[in-house]
Amino acid sequence: MLKTIVSKRVLVELALMAGVFSLCTGEFAMMGLLSSFSAAFSIPETQAANLISAYAIGVVIGAPIMVFVGVYLSKRNLIVFLLGVYTVANALSFFSTNYELLLFSRVMAGFPHAAYFGVAAVLAASNAPFNKRGKAVSRVLMGVTAAILLGAPGATYIGQELGWRWIFAGISFASLIGLFLLHRYAPDMSKEPPLNVKHELASFANPQVWLTLGIAAIGFSGMFGVYSYLAPIILNVTRLEDYWIAPMLIFFGVGTLVGNYAGGWLYDRFKFASVKIILTFSLITLLVFPLLAGSKIGVAVATMALGCMIGLCPALQMRLMDVSKHGQQLVAASNHAALNAANALGPWLGGMAITAGFGWTSPAIIGAAMALCASFLYWTAKRLS
Repeated sequence: MLKTIVSKRVLVELALMAGVFSLCTGEFAMMGLLSSFSAAFSIPETQAANLISAYAIGVVIGAPIMVFVGVYLSKRNLIVFLLGVYTVANALSFFSTNYELLLFSRVMAGFPHAAYFGVAAVLAASNAPFNKRGKAVSRVLMGVTAAILLGAPGATYIGQELGWRWIFAGISFASLIGLFLLHRYAPDMSKEPPLNVKHELASFANPQVWLTLGIAAIGFSGMFGVYSYLAPIILNVTRLEDYWIAPMLIFFGVGTLVGNYAGGWLYDRFKFASVKIILTFSLITLLVFPLLAGSKIGVAVATMALGCMIGLCPALQMRLMDVSKHGQQLVAASNHAALNAANALGPWLGGMAITAGFGWTSPAIIGAAMALCASFLYWTAKRLS
């Protein structure tokens, strides 16, 4: 009996992890393939970057909509619905015959992103013993790490060798596996009280919530701006062959591992002041990135440091938990929406700078300016707290 329960718990976590992996692979893989999309649709790489922003816009718009869909669905049915929408969107991407249809499918794919993470965490925790809930959630979120370290570089390699369509075929396949396992093994949570709209909205009366979300949306835009154009930087600035793109994405993934751990450790030790430390590190990293991008070793080090900027994420997530007393589900989804607002803002501003003739590394300078703006929001929040 105990063995059966453990096996079912493992299957549920694997299903949730498969969804997380496919969501994050779909998000990050696009950034390594701008040159492929540019060639396929005969458009500039700066226009191809709109495919990244389209997904991010879908996340921002879809976050509150999909959370409130949860008023009418149990968490079990909701997460199946969310992953189903994502699977259909990626299938549409696979069959896209023109740039406009692919752009629409990327917006559609972004809709369930934020809500999926929130519901997956609740399901993982409810499926585990009380004293092991944190570990269960962290195991599910290993799908993020796997996507950055393996999914995105692997998708870049597949896209270069077989064509961009097969990336979406692989993502759809991973999502279908998750859908099958969730439909069969996800726990029934229909007896839980339905989502309370009033409670979900209550936290947004606190200006600290908005300031924290603002730091996320602005402070992360530099990382996403540079990462989005990393492939063209490697090809046109560092002047390496295209097979170096995937290894550089792995360096970024290693940086995110270090940064994620460091961000949590810094918050435990310094609380909200950890955000100031990470923003300062981000500012320095972005300022020196153009100086290091000219050599193979330099761009590898700079790319790893860029990944370390992800440390801002756990610090801001903990800050939101500290300042919001109600509406945890919508606040959690809003944090992912803010991060994806940065994912839309960074490539857009960076693309404008590149188009204006300031060079492929100019998104780093734009990002440094955005880190300064985020620092201003930090000091505002500090004064009001």
